[in-house]
Amino acid sequence: MKRLFVLLMTMLLSAAALAEPMTLTGVGRGIDGDVVVEVTADDTTIYSVRVTAHNETPGIGTVAVEKLPEAIVAENSIAVDTISGVTVTSSAIKEAVRAALESAGIDAAAFEVAAVKETAAERTAVTLECDVVIVGAGGAGLTAAVKASQAGAQVLVLEKMPIVGGNSLKATGGMNAAGTQFQAALGITDSGVQAFIEDTMNGGHQINDPALVTTMAENSADAVDWLASIGAELPKVAATGGTVHKYLHEPADGSAVGSYLIARLSAVCEEAGVTVLLNTEATELVMENSAAVGVKAQDEAHDYTVKAGAVILATGGFGANYEMMTQVDASLANAVTTNHAGATGDGILMAVSVGADTVDMERIQLHPTVYQETGLLVSESVRSMGAILVNSEGKRFCNDMSTRDAVSAAELEQSDSGAYIIFDQRIVDNLSSTKKYINNGLTVQADTYEALAAAMELNEEASAAFVQTMETWNAAVAAGEDAEFGRNNGMDEDLATAPYYAIRVAPGIHHTMGGLKINPDTQVLDKQGSAIPGLYAAGETTGGVHGGNRIGGNAVCDFVVFGRIAGENAAQYAAAHGTAE
Repeated sequence: MKRLFVLLMTMLLSAAALAEPMTLTGVGRGIDGDVVVEVTADDTTIYSVRVTAHNETPGIGTVAVEKLPEAIVAENSIAVDTISGVTVTSSAIKEAVRAALESAGIDAAAFEVAAVKETAAERTAVTLECDVVIVGAGGAGLTAAVKASQAGAQVLVLEKMPIVGGNSLKATGGMNAAGTQFQAALGITDSGVQAFIEDTMNGGHQINDPALVTTMAENSADAVDWLASIGAELPKVAATGGTVHKYLHEPADGSAVGSYLIARLSAVCEEAGVTVLLNTEATELVMENSAAVGVKAQDEAHDYTVKAGAVILATGGFGANYEMMTQVDASLANAVTTNHAGATGDGILMAVSVGADTVDMERIQLHPTVYQETGLLVSESVRSMGAILVNSEGKRFCNDMSTRDAVSAAELEQSDSGAYIIFDQRIVDNLSSTKKYINNGLTVQADTYEALAAAMELNEEASAAFVQTMETWNAAVAAGEDAEFGRNNGMDEDLATAPYYAIRVAPGIHHTMGGLKINPDTQVLDKQGSAIPGLYAAGETTGGVHGGNRIGGNAVCDFVVFGRIAGENAAQYAAAHGTAE
């Protein structure tokens, strides 16, 4: 009897020991390498989740790093809602938590059931007032917010996503500008305003609005100076696709321009007391006497009526709204997009519903270097530093630094409608964005051209052609002349520093050039060409700046130049007209 009692007690103690919470480690694949988590759990409860290591993009992936662990603990479930716009990092954290649980023999499936959520109560009606309300917290919206605040306006920004930045966060190259202090410091004297205007018009096939292009070019140097004044210098200068001139201004450390600028603009907004409401979707414009006097919006708990002296639409383009895109181009139905999930054309639709005109809506740009499995963009900066494109036959097939539409069209003519982008260690050492591609498993690499061809799985004939292609290219760089395709920029150094890298790419939906018709003062125009009082717009939600094709680097110039103009003019209009009663 005594032995039975001891045995039972031993079993109970052992079971209790097994039920003790354990601290476990798991790893998931993020957008830029591994995401490591530390999880404390037993077989029924997740007590804590902490991300201990990651390389996720500040302002994007870091939002999931901050918010998702507490959601998993609060719901005791891995099946929590993915944070919209941060899908890859959200999935990586869930994958890591799952791996941590399984490492201790805990059944992860027990935590895959989503928590039952209470039915949301009826939203509460709330009225807000401000001088300027801005719809959209991307590059244009945040720039406008800073400028309007500097002009003395009380500013409210509405953003439907859980993070600020929009498509601007995805910009990895730089900002085009002409006649800047940084060009002068580097002795660049052949890349002035007039050349910038001509290159932009030529790149856009001469259907751009000349007045908007001129405004952008003439204000670009001031915009660069203004960015420097708020702590966002862009001192590095290079060329971009579609032009031999050196307009492209980049951060000193080679970091991606989008996240760099958004982080600074967001910080300045916070310092200035600008209110930003996240997860808050604007649904319609409020009009009085044919003038914009506010917006209606909603979040999970509130129906907002925002009364304002002026409204700025900065909601971005519609590159993630396949219904809108296929209305003008049915061939895009199955194309991958580089756009964030919130790029659905909301501002365009709201403005059109009150009589606004649009322009160039059918002009949708493909970007030639998109990793098709995830829609991740391989920056044009890689080619501007000397990378080339080769097809599956191991050969170059176009001027790699021509306009995006020309390069995309050339890729689509290849037997497999794609290409490989080839770069070397020199580029990796000087361009930080390339490390993201390597860490995320997009690349194959090797120490010789022959071995890289094998890693690319080229056949014997294509492998031999690839080695010859590389040797021919390096000789062209040494000679300063591309006799094959006439490339005349991004040829400062050859591709001779091992190891060598390749990424499989193809065209993807990148930028919608069409949008609301505006004048150089950023006033939204109606179908008669008259300005709609109190209504302004800037950034990719507008059309006319880029025409039939956008030059790389011009989108950032577009949102900074016209965001500043919109913020200044909206603040002045609001001061003169006051908030609607």
